[in-house]
Order: sequence, then C-alpha cells, then structure tokens
Amino acid sequence: MRDVRMRGFATRADVEDVLAFLERHARVLDAERVPLLESFGRVLAAPVVSSVDVPGFARSAMDGYAIRGAESFGASGYEPIRLTIVGTTLPGRPFEGVLQPGQAVRIMTGAPVPEGADAVAKAEICEERDGVVLVSESVAPRKNVGAIGEDIRRGDVVLETGRRLRPQDVGLLASIGEAEVECVRRPRVRLLVTGDELLPAGARPTGARIVDSNSVVLRGLVARDGGDVLPFEIVPDVPERIAQAMRDPAYDVLLVSGGTSVGQEDHAPRLLASLGQLDHHGISMRPSSPTGIGRIDERPVFLLPGNPVSCLAAYEFFAGPTIRGLGGRTRTWPHRVTRLPLARKLASEVGRTDYVRVAIEDGRVVPLATAGASILSSTVRAAGAVVVPREREGYAEGELVEVLLYDEDPAQPVDGSAA
Repeated sequence: MRDVRMRGFATRADVEDVLAFLERHARVLDAERVPLLESFGRVLAAPVVSSVDVPGFARSAMDGYAIRGAESFGASGYEPIRLTIVGTTLPGRPFEGVLQPGQAVRIMTGAPVPEGADAVAKAEICEERDGVVLVSESVAPRKNVGAIGEDIRRGDVVLETGRRLRPQDVGLLASIGEAEVECVRRPRVRLLVTGDELLPAGARPTGARIVDSNSVVLRGLVARDGGDVLPFEIVPDVPERIAQAMRDPAYDVLLVSGGTSVGQEDHAPRLLASLGQLDHHGISMRPSSPTGIGRIDERPVFLLPGNPVSCLAAYEFFAGPTIRGLGGRTRTWPHRVTRLPLARKLASEVGRTDYVRVAIEDGRVVPLATAGASILSSTVRAAGAVVVPREREGYAEGELVEVLLYDEDPAQPVDGSAA
C-alpha cells in the first residue's frame, strides 16, 4: 500500500464504482426471532403464512338481531315479521343454543352468529316489544354477516420476505396469533471516533479542543437506517489504540470518524490495510474526497472524514446504503424528494460528484455552499442537498433540480418558513 500521509492521492475512484463495489460485497444478515411487540420497523426474513382463518367464526357486522334470512322475505313497514327473542350473543359471549324457525337472537357487532342463523337484521329496521322483534325489511341470507376467513384464509401468505413492518402489519400478525416473527438481524455498528483534540458530546469547547459532533450525527443516521450502535468512546490518535478498536469482533459495520485523510496523524487507512483490505481511498467527490472503504474479515469498514459535512456526505453516499442493505432494507436514498428550479447557477466540475447543500426560498433552490466541509451549521440551514453527477458541469439558473430533503415530515414546509 502506498502511504498517502503528507503526499496526497495519486488517483481517486468514481462514486459509481465505489457504490457498485459495496453492493457486490454486501449481504443481507442472518435472521432472528423477534417478539411481536418489538417487530415494528423490522424487515421480514421469511414470508408469513397464516395458520388460522380470520375471522375463525361467522360474526355480525352490525348491532341488531340474528335471524333466518328467508323468514324476513316480504317484510315491510306495514307488515313486519314477528320473531321471538330467545337470547343474546355478545363478543366473546356467544349464544349457546340453536336458532329455531320463528326465533331471533339479539346480537352485537363482532359477536358470533348463532347456529341456525344466517343473517343479521340491523337495529335500525327492527323494533323490540315484550320479547318479540318486529323486522320491517327483508334481509337476505348472509347479509351483515362476516364469513369465516373473510379477512384471511388459513394458508394465505399474508406478508412477504423483505417487508419492512408497519404498525398495521404488526396488527395483522397479532390477528393471526403470531407471538414472534422472523426478521433480518439489525446491523451492529461500531463507531470509532479518533482525535486528540476531541471532547465528548455534552462538554463545552475550550482552548484548541473541540466537541465531537460526528458521533451524535452518525448515531442518528444509523438509527434511521435500522442499525444498532455499539457502546463507544473517543480514541486518541495512537495507532495501537485505533488498531485494537478496529479488531473488535462484535461489529457488522465499522465507521471510523477522523484520522482518515493524508495528514501526519491519519493512521486509519494504513491500519485498515494491515488488518484487512483497503479497497478504495480517495474518491472523486466534494466534499468527502478523503473517504476510505475497506473490509476486515469481510465486514465493511468506512473511513469517514473528520470534517462534519464531509462525514455526513460520506455516510449518506456509502455507509448508509450498506447498513440498510445488510438489514434487508432498500439501498436507495431514504429522503423525500422534490424538483424545483434553481435560483442561480450551480457550478460543478466534470469528473467529480458534488453534494451541495441548498435552501429553498420562494419555491426556488438556493445553493448554500460548495465548499466549507467543516461548517456543520450549513446542513442545519439547508432544506436538503442536490447531488451533481460527475458528467455534469453543474446546472443553469432556472433549471429543475432534484432536492433530497433532510426533513422527513411531509407537513414541514420545505422553504424553512414557520408552519
């Protein structure tokens, strides 16, 4: 391996080549059984087949009276039919007898339809008097009755492999009696934050020392992408300490923040090459060009620049898709997208992918900065980002561009104004 410290990169890989490499080497993690109440947001590792009918009994869709439908034929407001009430059926408390000709059973919504009955006359067309119900309209057999298996039939595939479970999906699993569900294991992500100058989050910056913000941002991004962050601490720029953390067998993905470029104290690339493989180091993009990609025991390792915006961009381009893919999710960008015209020209350079933070003002896209990789506040002022592909020299004023919106809430105005 060529030592790039204090020398710079001889070549840089294209973003598309790095993404293709990561997709080739990623694999969906193994499955685990997850308790039903903890399964929201998880990804199914196998199809779910129902072992029961839902409902498992004929049930009423109305409050009213269970009857033999044919006995109501010819009923009208002038000549209602008269049926003797012989009992009541409630949800979970069925009528135990068998309905005979000329009889009716008072019934509530969701209650089992008694044996011998085949229809429910809704309460609005009935009048109860002294143990008799008067039915003033005809009610066809099966009217207002939910049949066995009307919702789900035994043997139905109710959810397919790869489904990310929504609240209603979990509810459906509960309805068929599933106590656990087989899901893709969440990727375990190790954060390795390096730097002698760093103070832990929650401290105040002082002197020449700065507060670590990258770990806070990365924790949020990993959680968004379905990963579990392992406990971590800031590691000083000591090669032995960094190597020890990189050897940790507990992680599925390693994110190294800081010490990844070409400076004197940037040890991570050399250590990764000695412990595993450094497949790419230096990428044709702005920001984040010092990003490194490699593997230790075939587990992906991402060397993310220490500058906050570069760290964010490198994660979004490379680490995020990999974590989502390992966890069974889609590798595509997780952001809402909008297309709007540019307020002014956005310049770029052919052969380099640009990640440009933008604001949205009066329905137009305003580039905030194309440099300044340490200016984290630019991502807070930004509504999102525009990715300029390497074959473009940028976009002209008024040209429609695709904006990856940072805000996940569709109700939040994209122009930054108050709701």
